[in-house]
Amino acid sequence: MPELPEAETIARGLNRVLPGRVVAAVTVLREDVVSGAPASFAAAVAGKRFGATGRRGKNVVLALEDPSRATVDRVVDRVVVNLGMTGRLVPGSGAGPASASTHPAVLFRFRDGGSLTYDDVRRFGLLTHVPGAEWMRWSRRLGPEPLARSFTGARLRGILARSRSPVRSLLLDQRRIAGVGNIYAVEALWFARIHPRTPANAIGDRAGARLHRSLRRVLRRAVEAGGTTLRNYRAPDGNEGRFRRALHAYGREGLPCFRCRAPIGRIVFGGRSAYLCPRCQPDPRGRGAAP
Repeated sequence: MPELPEAETIARGLNRVLPGRVVAAVTVLREDVVSGAPASFAAAVAGKRFGATGRRGKNVVLALEDPSRATVDRVVDRVVVNLGMTGRLVPGSGAGPASASTHPAVLFRFRDGGSLTYDDVRRFGLLTHVPGAEWMRWSRRLGPEPLARSFTGARLRGILARSRSPVRSLLLDQRRIAGVGNIYAVEALWFARIHPRTPANAIGDRAGARLHRSLRRVLRRAVEAGGTTLRNYRAPDGNEGRFRRALHAYGREGLPCFRCRAPIGRIVFGGRSAYLCPRCQPDPRGRGAAP
């Protein structure tokens, strides 16, 4: 599933082609990828002009302005796109689905020609129209952004201190920290030398500071690389994410740790695999809390 770096890459790519384009019509081809009644979704978006494309957590956020209203009176709606496992947003030059689209689910046609296709093979994604007056309430459902300036080491340590959950599980909880998924949680924990099962509130100040630095560094580098392509993920221009070649733990079971050369191991909890170095990231049940 696309995580923060992939959603950020998609948002930046779309921000080069969408702002200023006015939606002539919306066709919902697969009703299960739209929140609410498809006709209501289409009516709410048609006639609106795209503003800046952004991101909140793992979601791509398409800003929509009413071109008939004065700038000072303009209330910005949003279409929040959760890409699920295989969702893609594909710009096209014609009125129909983009040529690169294989499983079109929603089609946005532009007044000046061209289109944007939401494509989704498995249809686990979801498009939600959020009126401007409801945006802040919607956004507050998610935790802080880990790359924001306000996400300090002290703030992360406060989040850790309030939970007994395994730290990997806490990092995946979008209500606590927005945008982090399994790939980048595993990588950050490897760099911080913290076992994924360590209770969050057992992580000491030094380990918490390491985790804060590691998480932000991993996410920034992944954004710079355009994200991680393991299977389906592509940027709007069709390019794959290049961060896969920089992975230190995720998906490297049995391969030597880059620090100590011990084989990378894999454990499963919470329904997901976690990769770790058993020597660099000792199990807290045998060694106590992370210092």
